[in-house]
Parts: sequence; structure tokens; C-alpha cells
Amino acid sequence: MSVYYYKGAQIIAPFTITSNEPMFDADTVSLKKQRASQDAQRWEISFSTVGTVDTVQDMLLAAVTNNQLTATMIMPQLTAVDSLSTKSNTSTNVAVAASSGVSSVTMQVAGTSGTLPKGSFFKFSNHDKIYVTTTDINFDGGTNLAVSFYPNLRADLTTSHTMLTGSLAVLSYYKSIDNMSGITFTDGVLSNSGTIELLEAL
Repeated sequence: MSVYYYKGAQIIAPFTITSNEPMFDADTVSLKKQRASQDAQRWEISFSTVGTVDTVQDMLLAAVTNNQLTATMIMPQLTAVDSLSTKSNTSTNVAVAASSGVSSVTMQVAGTSGTLPKGSFFKFSNHDKIYVTTTDINFDGGTNLAVSFYPNLRADLTTSHTMLTGSLAVLSYYKSIDNMSGITFTDGVLSNSGTIELLEAL
């Protein structure tokens, strides 16, 4: 099981991943439901960390400075998903060019083996959007295969691009300013920076 870090401090449970996809919802006079979306979506994550004497300075600075800037970290995977992943490498080539708006892309199998389970977060090499697989992907076959994901593709892909998984699935984010705070010390060694909320940078 992988361990994930924020500013050098280990992320601990509870860990929340939210998909923010604004929708317009209305009832007609005949009580039919109508829903519409602008096809905009971002990931929002919140968690706590374990502070140590080695990370307390970075955690304090992260809590109070540079909150208007974007930063990056490895996108944490769900524990159950991470334990099922056996994909042999973290970069897989796109096999067929794809246009933005699709929800499936054909990937090359050559040079890759193992399984990428549904619920795995990943990105493509030409843009920062994080996606999640919606089906199990078995790379042990001999032919190219379709990878289905959510949300829909945000940028065109060519065969020069790659699918990045594992440690290469890097989230670009803003720290939420709704819960800006400092840090709490316990016993002079352990520290608690409270709940940290990050918003995917689009």
C-alpha cells in the first residue's frame, strides 16, 4: 500500500475525494425533471497529516503563505484500488488520436502488463486534468485496448502523448482559503495543521 505526502508530512485518514460538477436542476410544470451541466468538473480533496519535528516548518509555511499559487502533489489513490493495481509501468502510449469530449481512449498494450482497476486516478501527458478509470483495464492482452474514464477528455490527444499513472499522476492544485489556519503543537514534537482542503487547478 502506497503512502502519500503533503509538504513532506504523511497524509492520514479520514481522506475525502469529492467531484465538483455544477448542475442546473429544475422541475417543469408537468413535474418532469430537467438537468443541465456545462461539462465542468474538478476534484476537491481534504485530509489531515501527521506532523513531525522534520516537517513542522514546511507545514506551518504551507498553512500561511503562497495560497494564491498553484502547487503539485501525487494524486492519492483509494487504498482498496491501490492494493489491486498490478500495472507494470507508470507511462503508457496513446494508440489512437482522440478529440476532447470523449470518455474513452485507445491505449497501446505493448510494453505494459498487469491490471489498472476501476477507480484509479491518472492523467495524460499534454494537460494537467486528473481522470479516473470507470472499468478495470487488463494490459495482459496482445492488442490495444480502450480505457474508459471520467470526466470527459479535456484536450485533444495524439499518439505522441502518454497516459500517466501511479507516481506520475500529479495533481495541480490550489489550497482552499476557506479554512486557512496555522498549526497546533502537541508535546513539543507532534503537530496538527487541521483539515487541509485542496482544489484541482483547471
